[in-house]
Amino acid sequence: MSEAQQAPGEPYLRISGLTKMFGPFAALKDISLEIFEGEFVCFLGPSGCGKTTLLRAIAGLDIQTTGTVEQAGCDISALPPAERDFGIVFQSYALFPNMSVAKNVAYGLENRKMSKADIRRRVNELLELVGLPEQGDKYPSQLSGGQQQRIALARAIAVSPGLLLLDEPLSALDAKVRVHLRHEVKSLQRRLGITTIMVTHDQEEALTMADRIVVMDHGKIEQIGTPLEIYREPGTSFVADFIGTMNFVPGSVRGPGRVSMGELELVCDTDGLADGAHVTIAVRPEDIVVQGVTAEDENVYPAQVCGLEFLGSFVRAELASEVTGESRLLADLSINLMRHQSIAEGDSLLVRVPKEHIRIYRGSVSHE
Repeated sequence: MSEAQQAPGEPYLRISGLTKMFGPFAALKDISLEIFEGEFVCFLGPSGCGKTTLLRAIAGLDIQTTGTVEQAGCDISALPPAERDFGIVFQSYALFPNMSVAKNVAYGLENRKMSKADIRRRVNELLELVGLPEQGDKYPSQLSGGQQQRIALARAIAVSPGLLLLDEPLSALDAKVRVHLRHEVKSLQRRLGITTIMVTHDQEEALTMADRIVVMDHGKIEQIGTPLEIYREPGTSFVADFIGTMNFVPGSVRGPGRVSMGELELVCDTDGLADGAHVTIAVRPEDIVVQGVTAEDENVYPAQVCGLEFLGSFVRAELASEVTGESRLLADLSINLMRHQSIAEGDSLLVRVPKEHIRIYRGSVSHE
């Protein structure tokens, strides 16, 4: 695929109005998205949200019903997969069991009619790159899951594709290997500068690896942003609920810049909502403050610790109060704070909810 037609500053991949129907079911609904050269983008969402269908449409494995896909300035919407410029790694590795590791990596190179010496040189280079230089003569069954996935990655990048597509590549691995490998994959992507799209349902994976995250639900894009933007400024209640842990409490607007939560009034940005409007108040547990709080502070109320859950580096406290009625808030407290203040179940605390960390969503939010 020539990049001569791609104007400077133009997106490397442009998806416009993409819809994919399976009979009467719309798996993708009018998706538009731009991805720039060298970016690492994660498609994130629950099972059945359309993220894998979108990846397969980009690859030409599931041709869209309507809409276009452009890569490096060329319309590739109707091209078969073999004529598109990408490498792909699946969850299941999809290595050829009857071929050695070296032969697996060389597969795409042999199809390009390269000389044997050039193929050997490139395979050695790739095995070195993924940290498995001594494994070329082995067969996939002799490797661990993590090693097999690295070989699948080496095979995908062997022909230097313009685009690398990763379909839940780490989800079949155990937790420790997964954490180690995601750092390796990200570091390899940076070194190669290859535009990469990864499908995942693992929010931690997306937050640690992506330059930008595309959060999807029910065949639509809910929000696009950097990991920090997605986490700190979730644009919809779905994103707020899906990424990280969030307190959701019913409330109502009490004039400009004020909401009520039970009998408690909180100062926050009400985003121009009308007085009396029913809203859901959202605040992350780590943003709730219990240290150095005085009664004169803004958004302060008395609460009782009615439950403590030890979670390793922090303790999650459940806070109840007469002024908040049935609404209880979870607060994440550091181990040092717990030790310093000797917080125990049944203790009374002054709690502050910082206005800059409160988000408001219209209506009531249903969440699990």
